[in-house]
Amino acid sequence: MEMLDERKTKILKAIIRNYLETGEPVGSRTISKDSDLNLSSATIRNEMADLEEMGYILQPHTSAGRIPSDKGYRFYVDHLIEEKDNEVTQMKEFMIEHTEKVEQVLKQVAKVLATNTNYAAMISAPSYQKSRVKFIQLSQVDDEQILAVIVREGNIVKNKIISVGEPLGNERLLKLNILLNSNLNGLSIDQINLGMISLLKEQAGIDSGIVSDVLDAVAEAIGEDEDLQIYTSGATNMLKYPELSNPEHTTALLDTLVEKKQLVKLVDDTVNQEEKHGIQVYIGNETQVQSLRDCSIVTATYELKEGGTGTVGIIGPKRMDYRKVVNTLRNLTDDLDEIFNNKS
Repeated sequence: MEMLDERKTKILKAIIRNYLETGEPVGSRTISKDSDLNLSSATIRNEMADLEEMGYILQPHTSAGRIPSDKGYRFYVDHLIEEKDNEVTQMKEFMIEHTEKVEQVLKQVAKVLATNTNYAAMISAPSYQKSRVKFIQLSQVDDEQILAVIVREGNIVKNKIISVGEPLGNERLLKLNILLNSNLNGLSIDQINLGMISLLKEQAGIDSGIVSDVLDAVAEAIGEDEDLQIYTSGATNMLKYPELSNPEHTTALLDTLVEKKQLVKLVDDTVNQEEKHGIQVYIGNETQVQSLRDCSIVTATYELKEGGTGTVGIIGPKRMDYRKVVNTLRNLTDDLDEIFNNKS
């Protein structure tokens, strides 16, 4: 991307700022009235022509003013975002006082974000990659069945009924619980190899069949993929922006926000970024979600100390208030990290 001199940078910034506020193409006369610029309309027109030739702005109609291109928005996001006062300083206290369950927190976060920004908001429940065994408990249900309770990272509990054909008694169950927990706690599915399985079955002796069934249950519990839960709010906010009001595009956009299936890819892209707490900005065609290519999307991640990672994002028109959105997400993810980690 070409380097812009100070004058072009100021003019581009003024164009974007005015377009963000009005949604209307910006002319040289409007820019000349900017208090930070002491330039004539003729000088501004020349600079705007250069910016258009460089691809930072577009002229949608002959004799009309200019609007930012995707390249212009990208420059603004990467170089011109400044820190702003925290827009959600009360959100942390609100969530602690009024809700205890993660699901309720996430739904409320999406709602508050949508209301605060006047855009659409999404947030995913935490997902766990390479989940590990935290605890295993075997207990007798009746003479022919035992219950295997398997707790994995994130305090996710899975139960499995295992047929044993006879009562095991407290001593046998105790020995099995000690054997399983001393060898499996803290391991992920790819660390439970054939050699370990063979050794556990040998040490279990007459209960090797039970150990085999428990290991199958463990593999199922820590290896299965949970359906990713995504909560959204503010879908109808998108109807307020004329550039998104095309009926065909509106239908596809609302379907995406309500059905949420296409948002899974967006969540995966954000979570897989090397810099976990970095703000990710997708402008126009930079997103792989077809129905959102007339929009901008700003995402960030939050993390649980148990290893779970989730995504929070704001979806709006390309002329969204990037500074407000970026700072809102930055502060929110810090608060979510602290809230969830203090609860766990």
